[in-house]
Amino acid sequence: MNSDNNQLFIRQLYETIASISDEEDCRLFFNDLCTNKEIEQMAQRWQAAKLLKQGLTYNQVIEQTDISSATLSRVSRALQYGEGYRKIFSDKVDKRD
Repeated sequence: MNSDNNQLFIRQLYETIASISDEEDCRLFFNDLCTNKEIEQMAQRWQAAKLLKQGLTYNQVIEQTDISSATLSRVSRALQYGEGYRKIFSDKVDKRD
């Protein structure tokens, strides 16, 4: 598969995920798309991001989520330098939580 096709497929995946408005439909889609372990790891990263944003230390986050320090470091870098977590927090989480 060439790079152009990969980019098209990735864009279509993002569009599909963005179009899901129902939590149950989202659950069903991800259960078909991912393994249980992949879903658990994504949920773990999202929880770690929320805890870091709340000001918890690395040790506290690791204790609460059982995430590896390497993965937690990646989550932390994404919070600091990335755009995705920041946008989601400002658009959705801060208004809900």
